[in-house]
Amino acid sequence: MAKKGQHTNAPPTIQNRKARHDYHIDDTYEAGIVLKGTEVKSIREGKASLNEAFAYLNNEEVWLKNMYIKPYKFGSYANHDERRDRKLLLKKKEIREIDKHINQKGFTLIPLKLYFKGGYAKVLVGLARGKKQYDKREDIKEKDVRRELDRKIKGNYSVNL
Repeated sequence: MAKKGQHTNAPPTIQNRKARHDYHIDDTYEAGIVLKGTEVKSIREGKASLNEAFAYLNNEEVWLKNMYIKPYKFGSYANHDERRDRKLLLKKKEIREIDKHINQKGFTLIPLKLYFKGGYAKVLVGLARGKKQYDKREDIKEKDVRRELDRKIKGNYSVNL
């Protein structure tokens, strides 16, 4: 039995875990996404991936390319294409800011997270710059040091008696 305040049927959050490893995220924007009915049902089942996806601007509109959404198993002839381009819904001011940054050398727009908010599918997109190999190694080293400190503070170490 579920405890009070817990949702048992909460839709999953789909994350792009490689994004923070491969890129420095400078700014994030929450965007709505235009989906078909069978796409929404597949996402609610957690059958989507943002790993190879990226966003681009076309005629003052932001589009998400190469996001994988598995075809809905109970869908009919109206089932969706797995990797079609999907439109992102942003305010004009945000699109202008993104356009200004993307035109600078080295910036790109990467989807970080796909989730539901108030019944609507949302995508968290980040304005990102690529990391160099030494930056990635430095991040891994910092993460290991932080993990060791947390273990020592928490007391998860063994003592031989």
